[in-house]
Amino acid sequence: MKRKLTFMLAGLFLVTSFTAFAGPAEDRKALLTMYKELFPEIKFDDYIYGALAMNPDAKAQYDSIMEFPPYSVDMEVGQKLWETPFKNGKTFASCFPHNGKNVAGSYPYFDDKAGRVVTFENAVNDCLKANAEPEMKYGSYEMGLLTAHAKSLSNGSKVDVKVQGAGAVAAYEKGKQYYYERRGKLNFACSVCHIDNPGKFTRSEQLSMLPGHASHFPVFREGTTLVTLQGRYRQCAKNTQMPVLDFNSEEYNNLEYFMTYLSNGLKMQTPVFRK
Repeated sequence: MKRKLTFMLAGLFLVTSFTAFAGPAEDRKALLTMYKELFPEIKFDDYIYGALAMNPDAKAQYDSIMEFPPYSVDMEVGQKLWETPFKNGKTFASCFPHNGKNVAGSYPYFDDKAGRVVTFENAVNDCLKANAEPEMKYGSYEMGLLTAHAKSLSNGSKVDVKVQGAGAVAAYEKGKQYYYERRGKLNFACSVCHIDNPGKFTRSEQLSMLPGHASHFPVFREGTTLVTLQGRYRQCAKNTQMPVLDFNSEEYNNLEYFMTYLSNGLKMQTPVFRK
């Protein structure tokens, strides 16, 4: 019965999302309604824990690990990168409102002038360019550590991504299309796991719901292996034999925009431990 309900609700979400009158707000409402029906025992605020919210024993182990995170030394490196002055004496904090505190939840955003989605990583490199410093390589360990620390300055604040204006809506829709479109040798899509089959297992991993994914990256897997959100996209693509795109590609930036909007209202918690 639950399997039947899953596909009925997923079908309802898709129908609602792709009608002429649907938009981001309608997508989010339909999606949250679906998950509430599937997992009535899980509170919305706990979606940030992903599949851990479905497994009390795993959640208890996670809580224990997070008391003394194994990546503390790595985070000290990220903090040093953030606080080390540029040649002109300024720091990364000077490029962000409130010195970077409680701002990460508003990224990505759509820049009407540039006609593109701007991720937090884009903002980091924009800061470097503005201060005549070399840019960081997208997807690099250095950038991952820096953003892990920078985003931790927003922990406890809520994801609040805006999708306003024709350009923003178009980018959001492209991200949504990528999420649902089947591709690769296995004819797979992101939605197969997180819309059609949340709570079920693939290999030894329990599948999580979509909202909450964007609220906690970068993560440290197996203790000290740092993975960014777009790095996770690439891992998933390899696992399902989809084409693997470059970090900071338009497709991945739009996908991040779509996914982060659907995490609106959830608290930021970066970084976290994941197996």
